[in-house]
Amino acid sequence: MSRIGRQPIPVPTGVTVSIESERVTVSGPKGELSERINRDISVEQIDGELRVTRPTDRSEHRALHGLTRTLVANMVQGVTAGFEKRLEIQGVGYRAALKGRDLELALGYSHPVAVKAPDGIEFEVPQPTRIVVRGASKQQVGEIAAYIRKQRKPEPYKGKGIRYEGEYIARKVGKRA
Repeated sequence: MSRIGRQPIPVPTGVTVSIESERVTVSGPKGELSERINRDISVEQIDGELRVTRPTDRSEHRALHGLTRTLVANMVQGVTAGFEKRLEIQGVGYRAALKGRDLELALGYSHPVAVKAPDGIEFEVPQPTRIVVRGASKQQVGEIAAYIRKQRKPEPYKGKGIRYEGEYIARKVGKRA
């Protein structure tokens, strides 16, 4: 019994999808992404849409079905529009600057912290206290943004550090005299 996903993934014009036995490759204007899929889950391209199907309703197949559908949908979105994460820097003297393709952070340490841009990732620094991480792969963008945030996590007493844009930091009251 084959189950078809409720939401087929539309494939925009200019995006090509190649489906091998256990690999789906999507290429478009922003690059090419490839992902290995489980052999129980099948992906087919029908009438400009990608359909993900599972063989049974067992819980493992349902979980893999949702995972595969989301990964393929993220690849299609990544090669067309791309993904981005925005970070804010709070703290006196804390700032970011671009050095070529790489990012250089001044975070109150005795040395600047350099973050190399991997292939497929680009940094933008619109202000010295703002960082934008862009790329086609949602996973890679998230990992690089988390790595940058880890260099100086926001602390709860003064709120200094690197945080995601709009992230709420629970503040604590300091020592009382």
